[in-house]
Amino acid sequence: MKEYQTSDLSLAAFLMLRGRVLLKADKDKSGKFIFLFDNADGECKKLSLAFLNSEFSEYDNHVRNLKKIIYST
Repeated sequence: MKEYQTSDLSLAAFLMLRGRVLLKADKDKSGKFIFLFDNADGECKKLSLAFLNSEFSEYDNHVRNLKKIIYST
């Protein structure tokens, strides 16, 4: 079985929105997220590029910037 792994929470959510099957969600010893998806059709790489060019990615960047503003005060 082909698998696709990412540590990016937003990308993982996007892959799930696009119908990808999440096989495993975990954290490593350092606390970094690990998301493992079924990638039998090899589409996860294309979807990850689609995410980067989507409004979802832009939205996620705005959320991150707002968090920085809130936590820096």
